[in-house]
Amino acid sequence: MVAISLEAIRLLPRRGFPFSEFIEQCWFLARVTTAPLILISIPFGIVIALQVGSLLQQIGAQDQLGAAMVLAVVREQAPVATALLIAGAGGSAMCADLGSRRIRDEISAMEVMGVDPIHRLVLPRLLAAMVVSVLLDGVVSVAGIAGGLFFGEQSIHITASSFFATFAELAQPADIWMALFKAAVFGFIAAMVACYKGLGAKGGPKGVGDAVNQAVVVTFVLAFFVNFVLTLIYFQFVPQKVI
Repeated sequence: MVAISLEAIRLLPRRGFPFSEFIEQCWFLARVTTAPLILISIPFGIVIALQVGSLLQQIGAQDQLGAAMVLAVVREQAPVATALLIAGAGGSAMCADLGSRRIRDEISAMEVMGVDPIHRLVLPRLLAAMVVSVLLDGVVSVAGIAGGLFFGEQSIHITASSFFATFAELAQPADIWMALFKAAVFGFIAAMVACYKGLGAKGGPKGVGDAVNQAVVVTFVLAFFVNFVLTLIYFQFVPQKVI
């Protein structure tokens, strides 16, 4: 998987970049993941606000709900939710598409005609997954925070002004940059695994189905492991703000 991805990156400066394929993949990923991500993020934000808000209300610090929501949603929920949807919806479709081309010998035909499938098919999918993941991370953050704000106003009776006034108490610009970096990495991982499993599919339609299943599972495992490593590195090298 890593070898294919590095080969695709190495071919990036080559002339004849498949820009139309890149745009098509970006549009496809955005189309199939945006609405589900919003629908997931809003209740996810409400659940976080429910858990954190109940604790803050007990100690009389419910006005700090905004600060807690920023940390939970921006740092962790947004990039992880983006990774899951990119892998589940976009990555599975990528894997099925490439797997179908493999079992129909389209990949072999491209190689015979002198067309590099890594440059023509894998590279635009890697870049599209990274770009769309970064863009969707912002959408997820807004939707999750909106869900938390709704719960705060309706349940623990805080005002929108107090919710937003505490945003900068614990959060810092490094949190946003780290979240965007995580989203890009997760998108890269999802496309990397999907392309590898798709190109390696064999055994007819059943083999394609098995490859899709393996791609989703492997992506989830890698995404959560990489998330742990990146979070650990972030806390080791970036000083955290305190109230």
